[in-house]
Amino acid sequence: MAFNQPAVSRTTESALATNKVLRNTYSLLSMTLLFSALMAALSMYIQTSPMTYLWSIGGAFLLIWLVLPRTANSAAGIWVVFAITGLMGFALGPILSQYLALANGAQLIMTALGGTGVIFLGLSGYALTTKRDFSFLGGMLFVGLLVLLLAALGNIFFEIPALSLAISAAVILLFSGFILYDTSRIINGGETNYLMATVALYLDIFNIFIHLLNLLGALSGDD
Repeated sequence: MAFNQPAVSRTTESALATNKVLRNTYSLLSMTLLFSALMAALSMYIQTSPMTYLWSIGGAFLLIWLVLPRTANSAAGIWVVFAITGLMGFALGPILSQYLALANGAQLIMTALGGTGVIFLGLSGYALTTKRDFSFLGGMLFVGLLVLLLAALGNIFFEIPALSLAISAAVILLFSGFILYDTSRIINGGETNYLMATVALYLDIFNIFIHLLNLLGALSGDD
């Protein structure tokens, strides 16, 4: 049995490290979602223009690409994560204001929030419970993301309502897959940095919410 002790010790250390990353990720994710909601409320309160969405999302992605990788292993990275999620929450202001102007806008927003929560908790819980390795989805998800980006760019010029709805439905399915993939990476040691993991899961939730809201609005006949 003595020969097995080092292996058992490494396994225990690995499990403890994984649990720590999971705990830190979900704690930070909860705080960033709350902060994002507060920034969205601020954006609505000061009545930001529709261009706010593009500028805020653009700023958030610049931070994701250029700043977060350099600060992810330092305390400064936490502030970068809050800056990213705050900007993305601020970007929601004009969109939410448009929906609140509808007769059933508040109901649509709450339904989209509830639906997003169910999707995230269900899929994340499934990945945590089964502990299956969903890393095989990585290639398919990346290809799917490229296809959707091309379709979205094409729809800017053609403005086909049916294509817009199809894109929203596909985005919801795609980022549902990313929830499984990103959660699985944490569980199986593919992602050991909780700041990067938090941003990845936040982006999954953000995209599902936006496109679920778009679908619900279209199906209600008021969007």
